Amino acid sequence: MESPSPFSVSIEKELAVNSLFAPVRVGGLDLPNRLVMAPMTRSRADADGVPGSLAAEYYAQRAGVGLIVTEGTQPSDDGQGYMTTPGIYTPAHVAGWRKVTDAVHARGGHIFIQLMHAGRMSHPDNTPHHRQGVAPSAIAPGTPMFTPKGMQDIPQPRSLAIDEVRQTVADFRDAARHAIAAGADGVEIHGANGYLVQQFIAPSANTRTDAYGGSIENRARFAVEVAAAIAAEIGADKTAIRLSPGITMWGIDEGTEGPDLYRHLVAELDKLSLAYLHVMHQGDDHLLADIRRLWRGKLIVNRPGRPRDRIGSDVAEGLADLEAYGQMILANPDFLARLQSGAPLNEADRRTFFGGDARGYTDYPAWDAAAAE
Repeated sequence: MESPSPFSVSIEKELAVNSLFAPVRVGGLDLPNRLVMAPMTRSRADADGVPGSLAAEYYAQRAGVGLIVTEGTQPSDDGQGYMTTPGIYTPAHVAGWRKVTDAVHARGGHIFIQLMHAGRMSHPDNTPHHRQGVAPSAIAPGTPMFTPKGMQDIPQPRSLAIDEVRQTVADFRDAARHAIAAGADGVEIHGANGYLVQQFIAPSANTRTDAYGGSIENRARFAVEVAAAIAAEIGADKTAIRLSPGITMWGIDEGTEGPDLYRHLVAELDKLSLAYLHVMHQGDDHLLADIRRLWRGKLIVNRPGRPRDRIGSDVAEGLADLEAYGQMILANPDFLARLQSGAPLNEADRRTFFGGDARGYTDYPAWDAAAAE
């Protein structure tokens, strides 16, 4: 069999990229393209969790993508895991996020605030109340984290009582209401990356014997209850969720039942008619195909580390409706224009990912076509 010619490969790449420039309706929004800025922790909020003074500029710079999903934002004091991450549960938080959403909307963009409860991925030195972290079960993740005193081991969390689980669901619901009050177009539930929602899913973090532990149905229950509560509060068309099936970071092990749990969970979430499902793909193509089949709404796929020459291929092949990118958009505020013109991409500076000032945050240069010529 003959290898494809360089010309045909070039045409294929161009068609894949062009597929991202088609408009798409997501929830109640008409998006101008199918590019999504993935949520990325930047740790630049003020000490009280109010988005920092540069946050509005940072997000507005990237308003050219179809949808921005913000960094993980805690719904309560208990939900905070890392230093200087933003919250969305006080009037000051709402006012701070309003500046961000107004700036994004002024440039024609759309923005969902991601609601992230860190669960056991927390340290008392990082939270406003300095209390022990909470989780489905009293199992430490076995990893250190950065604190004001430097790297420290994450202590064993406290297991949530049933009434506290219900209160946590209510915290998510209230945070979603605050997000809409702050001008967000919707919220994305962080059900991925080893945080609280996924801690309920994984038997390595959840050894409960009540309605939230044991069976597939019970371990998926918390995610479904959070999504249903938020959808009832702000509308299903403003509610979304992110999942990362198969991820193994920070002591998370979903076991042999993991794929079947996600098939069950996606089918249950599909009944809620949410705005979208956002999947951080970990390599199980068979499971991803099943998710695509089970999920009748809009599907966003994020493949960490995807090379530039594969951008657009999931949408072009019908596997996704939109594609999410993180570091590429972090380092290229004009990501859409660079794709359209074939311009080179800035490299992300990992040294400035978390904390700091404008460096590595709002100072990445835009492509200057005239200067390049």
